[in-house]
Amino acid sequence: MTQEFKVLVVDDEPDIVRYLEHVLHRLGYRTASAGDGGEAVEKALNDPPDLILLDVMMPTMDGFAVCRSLRERPATRLIPVIVMTALEGIDNRVKLLEHGADDVLVKPVDERELVARIQGALTRKGELDQRLKELTRVQDHFAKFVPEAVRRLVLANPDAPDLDKQERDVTVLFVDISGYSRLAESVDPAHLNALVERYFGSFLDRITDAGGDINETSGDGFMAIFQDGDPVAHAARSVNAALMLLALTEALNQKEHDHPLAIHVGINSGPGLVGSTRFEGRRGTRWTFTASGIVTTLAARLASAAGDGEILAGPETVRRLGGRYRMERVGRERLKNITEAIEVHRIISPPSRR
Repeated sequence: MTQEFKVLVVDDEPDIVRYLEHVLHRLGYRTASAGDGGEAVEKALNDPPDLILLDVMMPTMDGFAVCRSLRERPATRLIPVIVMTALEGIDNRVKLLEHGADDVLVKPVDERELVARIQGALTRKGELDQRLKELTRVQDHFAKFVPEAVRRLVLANPDAPDLDKQERDVTVLFVDISGYSRLAESVDPAHLNALVERYFGSFLDRITDAGGDINETSGDGFMAIFQDGDPVAHAARSVNAALMLLALTEALNQKEHDHPLAIHVGINSGPGLVGSTRFEGRRGTRWTFTASGIVTTLAARLASAAGDGEILAGPETVRRLGGRYRMERVGRERLKNITEAIEVHRIISPPSRR
């Protein structure tokens, strides 16, 4: 199927606009028109065409200024522009090219040459659009293997992204599905996979909205890292996200009558080594974004110790929350692979607002 191109015709002479539209319609192209440069830029921004046929001598904004304005804006930078001008002399043509014109035709323009230039420009534009679509598709594919936090680091400094692990203050949140092993034995694998994807898909959106970075997901859980902002703020954001996940689980369970899920959460705050890790495999490179150290280990152990629908928090997270959340003291607990007993609290809810 032939691509349907749209051409914006820009000229302050109505007869010339009608003539060019007639030629373009005969070639099977859609058209739009503008009577001056300012209107042309506005229309190109609101509904970018595939090609612009541009006059030079116009009121409000001449062709030189239009070309410059189009090239300065990301939304219109790649639109090909063919200028038709009565200005003679090589200096004027060079100046137009320097301002961003792709091609310059001197009036009166031979129709056969005009058609050839238009078709050539649109063919190249179609090829460019196709390549950009392919690039976007490839980027979307690779995005599955590169966490959002790693992409942010690369975008911040593409030439030398700071991907090495550094010590930073973080709050780490672990979420696990309760009784996942029993579910795996009793539920059809395809149904269980769809069930977990539905719940986790909603969970991950909430974590991202709260400013957390997902480290990795497994069959029955995932880890999220909160680090932006001051220590008190990211501790509170992580707890708010956890409470939201519990509420969301209840809401999803209203629709899942056969196999409702329960989750349990562990949260801990403190210094950790934060950064990216790259794994090389036969099928390519996979990146993760993680925090390592005792802060992560303790958060994982708290999640393991939590019961259905519980959020257990370590002492540093509790200290940062102050009295702003309702919580219960569980006591000093000995957790697996943690040498000393840890003071543990159960997060119940934020304080009621009066």
